[in-house]
Amino acid sequence: MLKWMKRALLWVDIQRDFLPGGPLGVPHGDEVVPVANRLAREGNYEMVIATQDWHPPNHLSFASQHPGKKPFEVIELDGMLQTLWPDHCIQGSDGAELAPGLESALISARIYKGTDRHIDSYSAFFDNARKKQTGLEALLRERGITHLDVVGLATDYCVRATVLDALSLGFGVRVIVDGVRAVNLKEGDGERALFEMKEKGAELVSLGG
Repeated sequence: MLKWMKRALLWVDIQRDFLPGGPLGVPHGDEVVPVANRLAREGNYEMVIATQDWHPPNHLSFASQHPGKKPFEVIELDGMLQTLWPDHCIQGSDGAELAPGLESALISARIYKGTDRHIDSYSAFFDNARKKQTGLEALLRERGITHLDVVGLATDYCVRATVLDALSLGFGVRVIVDGVRAVNLKEGDGERALFEMKEKGAELVSLGG
């Protein structure tokens, strides 16, 4: 690694509720856990940062807050299109905790997102309207981080939004494709998200082995 390059590892939303069997389970989402651990142990990073969805119980992205609506329907919320989700990652709940098996002792910092009832926050940097920051950019700047390696859930939502925001802020980004999995509400969403991230400047890396 070049002397001026400081790289951090970002674990995006590797939480219980996003694992298979959870209320918003990502197919094969549990498979990212050993990849995240391996990178954190062997990657020689300046920091390992874990992000967590951390919703109030009445978050307006939940279908339960909209009578007559069902999960995965799309509505307009404060002028933005919003996919409605099953209740998930509620602050302080078991489901909001990091996935079993993640070596949490390796984490340098945690970033909590989606805490405002009125707006969702897919990205680890901003809410979906890009009005408020989570504090992640400030943390990275303070530590002199220039590059990010990204793993987590889900490729087509929070990973995608995080990577695109990181690129727009001038960070170099590698997406570790072994360590991401997609929701795929529409077939191919994950592949399309990877293509978009690459087109915008992210490097797609496979660990192999």
